[in-house]
Amino acid sequence: MRAILTQLIIFVFMLNSCRSSTSNIDNLITETDILFSSLYPDNEPGAAVLILKGDSVIFEKGYGIANMDSMTPIDGNTFFNIASVSKQFSAVALMMLAIEGRLSLDDNVKRWFPEFESTLLDNITLRHLLSHTSGIPDSRDRSDRHFVTTATDTQSYSYISTLKRLNFEPGSRYEYMNPTFQLMYTIIERSSGIGFDEFMKKRVFEPSGMSETTYFEADKSIPRMSHGYLLNKESGLFEEYDYGEESFFATKADGGIYTSVREFVKWEMALRKNTLIDEITINEAQTPKIEIQDIPYTHYGYGWFIENRPEFPTKIYHTGNNGGFQIYAGRYPQQKILYLLFSNRDDRDREETAKKMDQIFKNAGWL
Repeated sequence: MRAILTQLIIFVFMLNSCRSSTSNIDNLITETDILFSSLYPDNEPGAAVLILKGDSVIFEKGYGIANMDSMTPIDGNTFFNIASVSKQFSAVALMMLAIEGRLSLDDNVKRWFPEFESTLLDNITLRHLLSHTSGIPDSRDRSDRHFVTTATDTQSYSYISTLKRLNFEPGSRYEYMNPTFQLMYTIIERSSGIGFDEFMKKRVFEPSGMSETTYFEADKSIPRMSHGYLLNKESGLFEEYDYGEESFFATKADGGIYTSVREFVKWEMALRKNTLIDEITINEAQTPKIEIQDIPYTHYGYGWFIENRPEFPTKIYHTGNNGGFQIYAGRYPQQKILYLLFSNRDDRDREETAKKMDQIFKNAGWL
């Protein structure tokens, strides 16, 4: 009799736990939808939002319009320029090549650019490039409008060849810098022996299952592509604001990927399964290398931000802004949570939105 009573108690406990879990997920879905519905009206540029917990997509919804000319609505298959979230792909590619012995993260920059004249590069390593600690300033010439709107990686970083000064001693400070990631375009080509696009497609995207993910080029057809938009406050109209309107939009290694939230989930699974790099290497990349003074509780690793906010578990994330695109990709690796906000308008408080999402997860008992 006692055994039967014990089994009944266990059954009731499990039933109540299941009901509680279902209720928490329902609340999470409702709160998330309310949050993003308030941010992105139906007939304006908007966002794709996705939440992955474990192996299951808990929430996926499109808000607003991908293309204001055709009034195509946003959904989970809409392609966005994910801007600087692309950096983690370049970082992984570099680490893959290091594992294969084709380069070392301790190589100095001059090994891969012997043609560069500046001796200031002698003590800058690939680790410094990956962690934004090189001290190389962004001295790109912005006087030529055509140059800044069409420049490729090699054109954009060309000024580094004759660098005259550093902002600080390499490794001593953090300063976010796009041109130093653009150097990886050529490092990946020279160390692998194949073109950057071919390497990323065959060695990174395809093994991850990201069959349509690609880099931007002015004449390339991108599937279900959204445009970035900027609101003209005088006319009240949204104007296209991406290639041709925004500076350095055509560079790749620092921020040129177009993908969807659905394809990005495949990237997350490839990282979890160590499809491209082993667990030791991914842990190294997502371990703090340098503190970021102006972002509380945050460090940078190799291609990722690492946040250790009080009362929250460690979060690995990256943001991206390019033209009208505003991107957020956050991960709670221990809890196996990924959440994505891909937007084609850049006039919302993304960091505040991410904090609200973190609190929704916490309220649901996920954290």
